[in-house]
Amino acid sequence: MAKPKLLIVEDDVGLCNQYRWAFPGYETLFAHDRAEALALVQREQPSLAILDLGLPPDPDGVSEGFATLEQIARAAPELKVVVATSHSDRSHALRAVAGGAYDFCEKPTEIEVLRTVLDRARRLYELEEENRHLAQANVPAPLRRIVTGSDTMLKVNRTVERVAPTNVTVLLLGESGTGKELLARAVHELSPRAAQPFVAINCGAIPETLLESELFGYERGSFTGAVKQSIGKIESAHRGTLFLDEIGDLPFALQVKLLRFLQEQTVERIGGRAPIAVDVRVVSATNVAIEERAQRGTFREDLFYRLNAVSVRIPPLRDRPGDVLLLARFFLNRCNRELGRALRGFTEAAVAAIEAHAWPGNVRELENRVKRAVVMADGKLVDAPDLELAAPAGPVADFDLRAARLRAERETLLRALAHSNNRLSLAAKLMGISRPTLYGLLESHGMTLPPRAAAEE
Repeated sequence: MAKPKLLIVEDDVGLCNQYRWAFPGYETLFAHDRAEALALVQREQPSLAILDLGLPPDPDGVSEGFATLEQIARAAPELKVVVATSHSDRSHALRAVAGGAYDFCEKPTEIEVLRTVLDRARRLYELEEENRHLAQANVPAPLRRIVTGSDTMLKVNRTVERVAPTNVTVLLLGESGTGKELLARAVHELSPRAAQPFVAINCGAIPETLLESELFGYERGSFTGAVKQSIGKIESAHRGTLFLDEIGDLPFALQVKLLRFLQEQTVERIGGRAPIAVDVRVVSATNVAIEERAQRGTFREDLFYRLNAVSVRIPPLRDRPGDVLLLARFFLNRCNRELGRALRGFTEAAVAAIEAHAWPGNVRELENRVKRAVVMADGKLVDAPDLELAAPAGPVADFDLRAARLRAERETLLRALAHSNNRLSLAAKLMGISRPTLYGLLESHGMTLPPRAAAEE
Protein backbone atom coordinates (compact mmCIF):
# COMPACT_ATOMS: atom_id res chain seq x y z
CA MET A 1 0.00 0.00 0.00
CA ALA A 2 1.37 3.45 -0.95
CA LYS A 3 2.43 5.64 1.93
CA PRO A 4 0.31 8.73 2.62
CA LYS A 5 1.89 11.94 1.31
CA LEU A 6 3.07 14.53 3.84
CA LEU A 7 3.84 18.04 2.59
CA ILE A 8 6.31 20.01 4.74
CA VAL A 9 6.34 23.76 4.10
CA GLU A 10 9.48 25.00 5.91
CA ASP A 11 12.25 27.41 4.90
CA ASP A 12 14.78 26.12 7.50
CA VAL A 13 16.96 23.61 5.61
CA GLY A 14 18.31 22.06 8.82
CA LEU A 15 14.81 21.42 10.14
CA CYS A 16 13.82 19.97 6.77
CA ASN A 17 16.67 17.47 7.07
CA GLN A 18 15.42 16.51 10.54
CA TYR A 19 11.87 16.06 9.24
CA ARG A 20 13.15 14.00 6.32
CA TRP A 21 14.05 11.10 8.64
CA ALA A 22 11.42 11.66 11.33
CA PHE A 23 8.39 10.27 9.49
CA PRO A 24 9.22 6.88 7.92
CA GLY A 25 5.54 6.05 7.54
CA TYR A 26 4.96 8.94 5.13
CA GLU A 27 6.17 10.01 1.71
CA THR A 28 7.59 13.45 2.52
CA LEU A 29 7.42 16.38 0.09
CA PHE A 30 9.24 19.65 0.78
CA ALA A 31 8.40 23.24 -0.13
CA HIS A 32 10.24 26.36 1.04
CA ASP A 33 7.71 29.04 0.11
CA ARG A 34 4.10 29.61 -0.82
CA ALA A 35 4.48 29.09 -4.57
CA GLU A 36 6.25 25.74 -4.15
CA ALA A 37 3.69 24.62 -1.59
CA LEU A 38 0.69 25.40 -3.81
CA ALA A 39 2.34 23.70 -6.78
CA LEU A 40 2.92 20.51 -4.75
CA VAL A 41 -0.63 20.58 -3.41
CA GLN A 42 -2.00 20.71 -6.96
CA ARG A 43 0.40 18.14 -8.41
CA GLU A 44 0.85 15.58 -5.60
CA GLN A 45 -2.46 15.95 -3.70
CA PRO A 46 -1.00 15.18 -0.25
CA SER A 47 -3.30 14.20 2.58
CA LEU A 48 -1.32 15.97 5.36
CA ALA A 49 0.86 19.06 5.67
CA ILE A 50 3.12 20.70 8.26
CA LEU A 51 3.15 24.47 7.65
CA ASP A 52 5.58 26.94 9.21
CA LEU A 53 3.91 30.32 9.66
CA GLY A 54 7.22 32.17 9.31
CA LEU A 55 7.84 31.90 5.57
CA PRO A 56 9.75 34.19 3.22
CA PRO A 57 9.42 37.01 2.37
CA ASP A 58 8.16 37.48 5.96
CA PRO A 59 10.22 34.93 7.94
CA ASP A 60 9.96 36.95 11.16
CA GLY A 61 6.21 37.47 10.89
CA VAL A 62 3.12 35.40 10.12
CA SER A 63 1.50 37.18 7.18
CA GLU A 64 2.99 34.88 4.52
CA GLY A 65 2.20 31.76 6.55
CA PHE A 66 -1.46 32.72 6.92
CA ALA A 67 -1.70 33.62 3.23
CA THR A 68 -0.31 30.16 2.40
CA LEU A 69 -2.77 28.49 4.77
CA GLU A 70 -5.70 30.34 3.23
CA GLN A 71 -4.75 29.37 -0.32
CA ILE A 72 -4.10 25.73 0.63
CA ALA A 73 -7.49 25.54 2.36
CA ARG A 74 -9.15 26.94 -0.77
CA ALA A 75 -7.26 24.64 -3.16
CA ALA A 76 -7.55 21.43 -1.09
CA PRO A 77 -10.18 21.76 1.67
CA GLU A 78 -9.79 18.07 2.60
CA LEU A 79 -6.04 18.46 3.33
CA LYS A 80 -5.19 18.27 7.05
CA VAL A 81 -2.72 21.07 7.90
CA VAL A 82 -0.71 21.13 11.14
CA VAL A 83 0.71 24.60 11.76
CA ALA A 84 4.17 24.89 13.32
CA THR A 85 5.17 28.25 14.75
CA SER A 86 7.99 29.56 16.88
CA HIS A 87 5.95 32.58 17.92
CA SER A 88 4.94 32.58 21.55
CA ASP A 89 1.67 34.36 20.91
CA ARG A 90 -0.94 31.58 21.23
CA SER A 91 -3.45 33.71 19.34
CA HIS A 92 -1.58 32.89 16.10
CA ALA A 93 -2.13 29.19 16.64
CA LEU A 94 -5.80 29.66 17.48
CA ARG A 95 -6.25 31.92 14.46
CA ALA A 96 -4.68 29.22 12.26
CA VAL A 97 -7.09 26.55 13.56
CA ALA A 98 -10.03 28.90 13.02
CA GLY A 99 -8.71 29.48 9.50
CA GLY A 100 -8.85 25.80 8.60
CA ALA A 101 -5.74 24.21 10.16
CA TYR A 102 -6.31 20.80 11.73
CA ASP A 103 -3.99 21.45 14.71
CA PHE A 104 -0.84 23.31 15.73
CA CYS A 105 2.48 22.67 17.45
CA GLU A 106 5.10 25.06 18.80
CA LYS A 107 8.79 25.16 17.91
CA PRO A 108 11.10 23.65 18.96
CA THR A 109 8.96 20.69 17.97
CA GLU A 110 8.93 17.39 19.85
CA ILE A 111 8.96 14.79 17.07
CA GLU A 112 7.02 12.18 19.05
CA VAL A 113 4.25 14.68 19.77
CA LEU A 114 4.17 15.74 16.12
CA ARG A 115 3.97 12.08 15.01
CA THR A 116 0.96 11.55 17.26
CA VAL A 117 -0.79 14.65 15.89
CA LEU A 118 -0.10 13.57 12.30
CA ASP A 119 -1.31 10.01 12.90
CA ARG A 120 -4.59 11.32 14.31
CA ALA A 121 -4.96 13.69 11.36
CA ARG A 122 -4.27 10.82 8.94
CA ARG A 123 -6.96 8.62 10.50
CA LEU A 124 -9.50 11.43 10.21
CA TYR A 125 -8.47 12.12 6.60
CA GLU A 126 -8.86 8.44 5.66
CA LEU A 127 -12.27 8.26 7.34
CA GLU A 128 -13.48 11.36 5.53
CA GLU A 129 -12.02 10.10 2.24
CA GLU A 130 -13.91 6.82 2.60
CA ASN A 131 -17.11 8.73 3.31
CA ARG A 132 -16.55 10.93 0.25
CA HIS A 133 -16.17 7.86 -1.97
CA LEU A 134 -19.34 6.30 -0.55
CA ALA A 135 -21.30 9.54 -0.90
CA GLN A 136 -20.22 9.85 -4.53
CA ALA A 137 -21.01 6.22 -5.40
CA ASN A 138 -23.35 5.85 -8.36
CA VAL A 139 -26.69 4.42 -7.22
CA PRO A 140 -29.47 3.90 -9.79
CA ALA A 141 -32.34 6.42 -9.52
CA PRO A 142 -34.63 6.94 -7.71
CA LEU A 143 -32.99 5.22 -4.74
CA ARG A 144 -30.17 7.72 -5.21
CA ARG A 145 -31.97 9.68 -2.49
CA ILE A 146 -31.34 6.82 -0.03
CA VAL A 147 -27.76 7.39 1.13
CA THR A 148 -26.44 4.20 2.71
CA GLY A 149 -23.55 1.79 2.86
CA SER A 150 -25.20 -0.54 5.37
CA ASP A 151 -26.00 -4.12 4.33
CA THR A 152 -29.35 -4.03 6.16
CA MET A 153 -30.45 -0.87 4.39
CA LEU A 154 -29.18 -2.09 1.03
CA LYS A 155 -31.42 -5.17 1.47
CA VAL A 156 -34.36 -2.81 2.06
CA ASN A 157 -33.49 -1.00 -1.17
CA ARG A 158 -33.38 -4.27 -3.10
CA THR A 159 -36.79 -5.23 -1.70
CA VAL A 160 -38.24 -1.91 -2.81
CA GLU A 161 -36.78 -2.37 -6.29
CA ARG A 162 -38.45 -5.80 -6.55
CA VAL A 163 -41.93 -4.84 -5.35
CA ALA A 164 -42.14 -1.42 -7.04
CA PRO A 165 -43.02 -2.66 -10.58
CA THR A 166 -45.92 -4.71 -9.21
CA ASN A 167 -49.29 -3.38 -8.08
CA VAL A 168 -49.35 -4.88 -4.57
CA THR A 169 -49.93 -2.81 -1.46
CA VAL A 170 -46.79 -2.13 0.56
CA LEU A 171 -46.53 -1.52 4.31
CA LEU A 172 -43.41 0.29 5.51
CA LEU A 173 -42.52 -0.37 9.17
CA GLY A 174 -39.96 1.71 11.02
CA GLU A 175 -39.30 4.29 13.69
CA SER A 176 -40.02 7.96 13.11
CA GLY A 177 -37.36 9.63 11.00
CA THR A 178 -36.04 6.52 9.25
CA GLY A 179 -37.04 7.65 5.75
CA LYS A 180 -40.37 5.92 5.17
CA GLU A 181 -41.71 8.61 2.83
CA LEU A 182 -38.51 8.55 0.75
CA LEU A 183 -38.96 4.82 0.26
CA ALA A 184 -42.66 5.27 -0.55
CA ARG A 185 -41.68 7.76 -3.27
CA ALA A 186 -39.11 5.27 -4.55
CA VAL A 187 -41.86 2.61 -4.82
CA HIS A 188 -43.91 5.08 -6.86
CA GLU A 189 -41.08 6.29 -9.11
CA LEU A 190 -39.93 2.76 -9.94
CA SER A 191 -43.46 1.66 -10.82
CA PRO A 192 -45.44 1.97 -14.09
CA ARG A 193 -47.39 4.75 -12.30
CA ALA A 194 -44.33 7.04 -12.04
CA ALA A 195 -45.76 9.67 -14.44
CA GLN A 196 -49.01 9.88 -12.42
CA PRO A 197 -49.65 11.64 -9.07
CA PHE A 198 -48.00 10.68 -5.80
CA VAL A 199 -50.35 11.85 -3.04
CA ALA A 200 -49.33 11.70 0.63
CA ILE A 201 -51.45 12.20 3.73
CA ASN A 202 -50.49 11.84 7.39
CA CYS A 203 -53.32 10.01 9.14
CA GLY A 204 -52.06 11.00 12.58
CA ALA A 205 -51.71 14.73 11.92
CA ILE A 206 -55.30 15.54 10.88
CA PRO A 207 -58.21 15.65 13.37
CA GLU A 208 -60.66 12.78 13.02
CA THR A 209 -63.50 15.16 12.09
CA LEU A 210 -61.55 16.40 9.06
CA LEU A 211 -59.72 13.24 8.04
CA GLU A 212 -62.73 11.60 6.36
CA SER A 213 -63.31 14.61 4.10
CA GLU A 214 -59.56 14.80 3.36
CA LEU A 215 -59.49 11.18 2.24
CA PHE A 216 -62.85 10.81 0.48
CA GLY A 217 -63.84 14.39 -0.42
CA TYR A 218 -67.33 15.91 -0.12
CA GLU A 219 -70.17 17.32 -2.16
CA ARG A 220 -71.37 20.90 -1.99
CA GLY A 221 -73.82 21.44 0.85
CA SER A 222 -73.03 18.12 2.54
CA PHE A 223 -72.22 19.94 5.81
CA THR A 224 -71.91 23.47 7.14
CA GLY A 225 -69.10 25.21 5.30
CA ALA A 226 -69.12 22.87 2.30
CA VAL A 227 -69.67 25.70 -0.20
CA LYS A 228 -68.22 23.77 -3.13
CA GLN A 229 -67.42 20.24 -4.20
CA SER A 230 -64.00 18.95 -3.01
CA ILE A 231 -62.13 15.93 -4.35
CA GLY A 232 -60.45 13.78 -1.68
CA LYS A 233 -56.88 12.53 -1.57
CA ILE A 234 -57.87 9.09 -2.85
CA GLU A 235 -59.48 10.52 -5.98
CA SER A 236 -56.53 12.89 -6.46
CA ALA A 237 -54.23 9.87 -6.64
CA HIS A 238 -56.21 8.27 -9.50
CA ARG A 239 -53.86 6.16 -11.66
CA GLY A 240 -51.04 7.02 -9.26
CA THR A 241 -49.95 6.16 -5.73
CA LEU A 242 -51.57 7.05 -2.40
CA PHE A 243 -49.19 7.17 0.57
CA LEU A 244 -50.93 6.78 3.94
CA ASP A 245 -48.39 7.79 6.56
CA GLU A 246 -48.93 6.80 10.22
CA ILE A 247 -51.71 4.42 9.17
CA GLY A 248 -51.66 2.94 12.68
CA ASP A 249 -53.31 6.15 13.95
CA LEU A 250 -56.26 5.93 11.56
CA PRO A 251 -59.52 6.18 13.59
CA PHE A 252 -61.42 2.89 13.85
CA ALA A 253 -64.53 4.27 12.12
CA LEU A 254 -62.51 5.28 9.06
CA GLN A 255 -60.82 1.90 8.89
CA VAL A 256 -64.10 0.41 7.68
CA LYS A 257 -64.42 2.93 4.83
CA LEU A 258 -60.77 2.48 3.84
CA LEU A 259 -61.19 -1.31 3.77
CA ARG A 260 -64.23 -0.96 1.50
CA PHE A 261 -62.22 1.24 -0.86
CA LEU A 262 -59.37 -1.30 -0.99
CA GLN A 263 -61.81 -4.14 -1.71
CA GLU A 264 -63.93 -2.39 -4.32
CA GLN A 265 -61.61 0.36 -5.65
CA THR A 266 -64.47 2.86 -5.34
CA VAL A 267 -65.09 5.83 -3.06
CA GLU A 268 -68.13 7.84 -2.07
CA ARG A 269 -67.73 11.51 -1.23
CA ILE A 270 -69.41 12.79 1.93
CA GLY A 271 -72.95 13.74 0.89
CA GLY A 272 -72.61 11.85 -2.38
CA ARG A 273 -74.80 9.02 -3.59
CA ALA A 274 -72.88 7.42 -6.44
CA PRO A 275 -69.69 5.37 -6.02
CA ILE A 276 -66.70 6.68 -7.97
CA ALA A 277 -64.26 4.20 -9.45
CA VAL A 278 -60.58 4.93 -8.80
CA ASP A 279 -57.39 3.15 -9.78
CA VAL A 280 -54.91 3.73 -6.94
CA ARG A 281 -51.91 1.82 -5.62
CA VAL A 282 -51.66 2.16 -1.81
CA VAL A 283 -48.41 2.39 0.14
CA SER A 284 -48.76 2.87 3.88
CA ALA A 285 -46.36 3.39 6.77
CA THR A 286 -46.39 3.31 10.53
CA ASN A 287 -44.02 3.61 13.47
CA VAL A 288 -46.24 1.64 15.86
CA ALA A 289 -46.54 -2.12 16.40
CA ILE A 290 -49.54 -2.36 14.09
CA GLU A 291 -49.61 -6.17 14.04
CA GLU A 292 -49.97 -6.24 17.83
CA ARG A 293 -52.78 -3.68 17.59
CA ALA A 294 -54.52 -5.90 15.04
CA GLN A 295 -54.22 -8.88 17.38
CA ARG A 296 -55.62 -6.82 20.29
CA GLY A 297 -58.52 -5.58 18.15
CA THR A 298 -57.61 -1.88 18.21
CA PHE A 299 -56.80 -2.02 14.49
CA ARG A 300 -58.94 -4.01 12.07
CA GLU A 301 -57.20 -7.27 11.29
CA ASP A 302 -58.75 -7.55 7.82
CA LEU A 303 -57.50 -4.04 6.95
CA PHE A 304 -54.05 -4.91 8.26
CA TYR A 305 -53.80 -7.89 5.91
CA ARG A 306 -55.10 -5.79 2.99
CA LEU A 307 -52.36 -3.19 3.58
CA ASN A 308 -49.69 -5.77 4.31
CA ALA A 309 -49.35 -7.65 1.02
CA VAL A 310 -45.64 -6.87 1.30
CA SER A 311 -44.09 -5.41 4.44
CA VAL A 312 -40.70 -3.70 4.53
CA ARG A 313 -38.97 -3.18 7.87
CA ILE A 314 -36.67 -0.15 7.86
CA PRO A 315 -33.84 -0.41 10.41
CA PRO A 316 -33.22 2.51 12.77
CA LEU A 317 -30.06 4.54 12.22
CA ARG A 318 -28.35 2.95 15.24
CA ASP A 319 -28.62 -0.45 13.49
CA ARG A 320 -27.04 0.75 10.23
CA PRO A 321 -23.26 0.44 10.80
CA GLY A 322 -21.28 3.25 9.20
CA ASP A 323 -24.33 5.12 7.91
CA VAL A 324 -24.38 7.82 10.58
CA LEU A 325 -21.03 9.33 9.50
CA LEU A 326 -21.82 8.81 5.84
CA LEU A 327 -25.12 10.65 6.23
CA ALA A 328 -23.55 13.36 8.39
CA ARG A 329 -21.05 14.10 5.61
CA PHE A 330 -23.84 14.04 3.00
CA PHE A 331 -25.98 16.50 4.97
CA LEU A 332 -22.96 18.73 5.65
CA ASN A 333 -22.19 19.00 1.93
CA ARG A 334 -25.82 19.68 1.08
CA CYS A 335 -26.24 22.32 3.80
CA ASN A 336 -23.00 23.97 2.70
CA ARG A 337 -24.50 24.43 -0.77
CA GLU A 338 -27.92 25.54 0.47
CA LEU A 339 -26.65 27.97 3.13
CA GLY A 340 -23.59 29.28 1.31
CA ARG A 341 -21.10 27.93 3.85
CA ALA A 342 -17.73 26.22 3.23
CA LEU A 343 -17.27 23.97 6.26
CA ARG A 344 -14.64 21.33 5.62
CA GLY A 345 -15.79 18.50 7.86
CA PHE A 346 -16.03 17.39 11.47
CA THR A 347 -13.52 17.54 14.30
CA GLU A 348 -12.47 14.28 15.93
CA ALA A 349 -14.58 15.20 18.95
CA ALA A 350 -17.61 15.70 16.67
CA VAL A 351 -17.01 12.36 14.93
CA ALA A 352 -16.76 10.60 18.29
CA ALA A 353 -19.92 12.33 19.53
CA ILE A 354 -21.84 11.39 16.36
CA GLU A 355 -20.80 7.75 16.70
CA ALA A 356 -21.65 7.63 20.42
CA HIS A 357 -25.11 9.24 20.14
CA ALA A 358 -28.10 6.86 20.07
CA TRP A 359 -30.04 8.91 17.45
CA PRO A 360 -33.57 8.30 18.76
CA GLY A 361 -34.88 10.64 16.04
CA ASN A 362 -32.96 8.70 13.37
CA VAL A 363 -32.04 10.33 10.04
CA ARG A 364 -34.36 13.31 10.58
CA GLU A 365 -32.64 14.16 13.87
CA LEU A 366 -29.20 13.86 12.28
CA GLU A 367 -30.18 16.13 9.38
CA ASN A 368 -31.56 18.78 11.75
CA ARG A 369 -28.48 18.71 13.99
CA VAL A 370 -26.11 19.03 11.03
CA LYS A 371 -28.15 21.90 9.58
CA ARG A 372 -27.99 23.73 12.91
CA ALA A 373 -24.26 23.08 13.13
CA VAL A 374 -23.65 24.53 9.65
CA VAL A 375 -25.46 27.69 10.73
CA MET A 376 -23.75 28.00 14.13
CA ALA A 377 -20.17 26.80 13.49
CA ASP A 378 -17.51 29.53 13.87
CA GLY A 379 -14.50 27.68 12.45
CA LYS A 380 -13.92 25.61 9.35
CA LEU A 381 -14.84 22.35 11.10
CA VAL A 382 -18.04 21.33 12.86
CA ASP A 383 -17.39 20.57 16.53
CA ALA A 384 -19.48 18.54 18.98
CA PRO A 385 -21.04 21.63 20.67
CA ASP A 386 -22.19 22.88 17.24
CA LEU A 387 -24.23 19.66 16.99
CA GLU A 388 -25.43 20.10 20.59
CA LEU A 389 -23.78 16.78 21.40
CA ALA A 390 -21.36 16.02 24.22
CA ALA A 391 -18.02 14.53 23.20
CA PRO A 392 -17.78 11.05 24.83
CA ALA A 393 -15.39 10.63 27.73
CA GLY A 394 -12.31 8.48 27.22
CA PRO A 395 -9.93 8.04 24.29
CA VAL A 396 -10.95 8.51 20.68
CA ALA A 397 -11.46 5.23 18.81
CA ASP A 398 -8.19 3.78 17.53
CA PHE A 399 -8.25 2.64 13.88
CA ASP A 400 -4.61 1.48 13.81
CA LEU A 401 -4.92 -1.99 12.23
CA ARG A 402 -1.50 -3.18 13.37
CA ALA A 403 -2.19 -2.18 16.97
CA ALA A 404 -5.57 -3.93 16.86
CA ARG A 405 -3.94 -7.08 15.46
CA LEU A 406 -1.33 -7.06 18.25
CA ARG A 407 -4.03 -6.61 20.91
CA ALA A 408 -6.02 -9.53 19.51
CA GLU A 409 -2.85 -11.66 19.28
CA ARG A 410 -1.92 -10.97 22.91
CA GLU A 411 -5.47 -11.63 24.11
CA THR A 412 -5.60 -14.98 22.26
CA LEU A 413 -2.19 -15.91 23.65
CA LEU A 414 -3.30 -15.20 27.24
CA ARG A 415 -6.51 -17.20 26.79
CA ALA A 416 -4.61 -20.19 25.34
CA LEU A 417 -2.16 -20.15 28.25
CA ALA A 418 -5.04 -19.95 30.73
CA HIS A 419 -6.88 -22.89 29.10
CA SER A 420 -3.71 -24.98 29.01
CA ASN A 421 -2.67 -24.10 32.56
CA ASN A 422 0.57 -22.58 31.13
CA ARG A 423 1.54 -25.80 29.29
CA LEU A 424 3.24 -24.52 26.16
CA SER A 425 2.76 -27.63 24.04
CA LEU A 426 -1.00 -27.63 24.71
CA ALA A 427 -1.24 -23.85 24.24
CA ALA A 428 0.51 -24.14 20.87
CA LYS A 429 -1.89 -26.90 19.84
CA LEU A 430 -4.92 -24.83 20.86
CA MET A 431 -3.65 -21.88 18.77
CA GLY A 432 -2.76 -24.06 15.79
CA ILE A 433 0.91 -23.02 15.76
CA SER A 434 4.26 -24.69 16.45
CA ARG A 435 6.09 -24.39 19.78
CA PRO A 436 8.92 -22.31 18.24
CA THR A 437 6.29 -19.88 16.92
CA LEU A 438 4.73 -19.74 20.38
CA TYR A 439 8.15 -18.96 21.92
CA GLY A 440 8.55 -16.15 19.39
CA LEU A 441 5.12 -14.72 20.32
CA LEU A 442 5.93 -14.83 24.02
CA GLU A 443 9.17 -13.00 23.40
CA SER A 444 7.62 -10.37 21.09
CA HIS A 445 4.94 -9.58 23.68
CA GLY A 446 7.45 -9.52 26.55
CA MET A 447 5.70 -12.39 28.35
CA THR A 448 7.40 -14.94 30.59
CA LEU A 449 6.05 -18.13 32.22
CA PRO A 450 6.43 -19.10 35.86
CA PRO A 451 9.63 -21.18 36.34
CA ARG A 452 7.66 -24.30 37.26
CA ALA A 453 5.63 -24.14 34.05
CA ALA A 454 8.76 -23.67 31.95
CA ALA A 455 10.43 -26.60 33.70
CA GLU A 456 7.43 -28.84 33.03
CA GLU A 457 7.81 -28.19 29.33
